[in-house]
Amino acid sequence: MNDMAGDGTTTAIILAREMIKTGMLAVTFGANPVLVKKGMEMTVKELVKVLKKNSFPVKGKDDIK
Repeated sequence: MNDMAGDGTTTAIILAREMIKTGMLAVTFGANPVLVKKGMEMTVKELVKVLKKNSFPVKGKDDIK
């Protein structure tokens, strides 16, 4: 097991890049850019809810074993 964990910056960047890439592809194939943006915003909002519901504070190594 790794003794260190990052702050999620790399994961956030990769997810954002994929969202942009997928959104641009959808627009290229005729999707309405405003609706693509609204869909992304709705998805992010729901994902944040799920993450908050399933997360818990970690105070030490014993909390993650």
